[in-house]
Amino acid sequence: MRLAVVVLAVALTACSAAAPEGAVTSSAPTSPAASAPPGTTPEGETPEEEASEEETAERVTPGKLRFTKIAELDRPVAFAVRKDDRRLYVAEQSGKLRTSTGDTIVDLSDEVSGGNEQGLLGVAFHPTGSWLYLDWTDTAGTTHVTEWAYDGKKATARRDVLTQRQPYANHNGGQLAFGPDGHLYIALGDGGSGGDPQGNGQDLGTLLGKILRIDPRGKPYKIPEDNPFVGKEGARREIWAYGLRNPWRFGFDRETGDLWIGDVGQNQWEEVDFQPAGSEGGENYGWNVREGKERFGEGKAAEPVDPVIVYPLNDGGTCSVISGYVYRGTKISWLRGQFLYGDFCAGWIKAAPVEELDQGAEVGRVEQLSSFGEGQDGELYALSLAGPLYRIDPA
Repeated sequence: MRLAVVVLAVALTACSAAAPEGAVTSSAPTSPAASAPPGTTPEGETPEEEASEEETAERVTPGKLRFTKIAELDRPVAFAVRKDDRRLYVAEQSGKLRTSTGDTIVDLSDEVSGGNEQGLLGVAFHPTGSWLYLDWTDTAGTTHVTEWAYDGKKATARRDVLTQRQPYANHNGGQLAFGPDGHLYIALGDGGSGGDPQGNGQDLGTLLGKILRIDPRGKPYKIPEDNPFVGKEGARREIWAYGLRNPWRFGFDRETGDLWIGDVGQNQWEEVDFQPAGSEGGENYGWNVREGKERFGEGKAAEPVDPVIVYPLNDGGTCSVISGYVYRGTKISWLRGQFLYGDFCAGWIKAAPVEELDQGAEVGRVEQLSSFGEGQDGELYALSLAGPLYRIDPA
């Protein structure tokens, strides 16, 4: 039985030579409209005047997007923005957290594991902007969620918030994000190998195969009292949702608070899962009893929640779903209210209207798509494991 090809495993065998070490460099604009991205102009410089929404609409091609290269990095995999900070922050799988202006904020290159689906995998900032969090795997393969105090110039006072031993090298998850409630959400895969041999997805006694919800400002962290499994015997109180194989990327809708989760499949199906705002948590997304909407393993999944988007593996070269965001920006009027997601191997990006959700329509392509990012203004970005950081513009 073929093991599912997940995001970084494929990437490391399929990608060309990594970008050379050095500062992040912005590429030349591809058109007059491809100026520096909003919010990334260095201090003391003034961004070009933006065209009005009406002027932009006149030259927009509905249904298609342009991907404007704004930087070149070494295997970029995760993206974050910080309160009152115009820079974009990008995590490189090889171990560095860098900014769109070329600064290296944290360098874990000598500490991260270097192969398979491991390395520096996630980044998030506390809502106050005063603390920085990275998700990474060490040379033994153990996952760390690590905190630094951060003043916009230097990261200090490093400490581990949470660690999790990984039995295998794949399915590490890695996404970090603060939700609308101010808590930190953490994605952990099922522990790896193929088929979830340890049954972690359905086991509430382990953090593997879950999305966690914690307050990281504790010793080492605090567990919210309203987490769904607080008080349940034998269950880890950190768990917010379970039954996940490899939730590589998830994101919150900045307008509604809904949570969208891309869970990478095993043999047949890639899926996007959905948790509506106002949920009390505890959703079971079915793995490893189910893959997509179909039965996979033995046993029974308690009240499994169906995915909202499913597409077949190896159909047109597909291999790994990359979940994005519902577009809430202003530059691309036809895209508002649509959910963007893509596939790493096939390279397509699709937009699905959330009011009448289906698989959506293809709106563009990015080679080795590894992640999406959302700016302070709601505009979106796409990351390629081959190196480029793209701003998503109207075509």
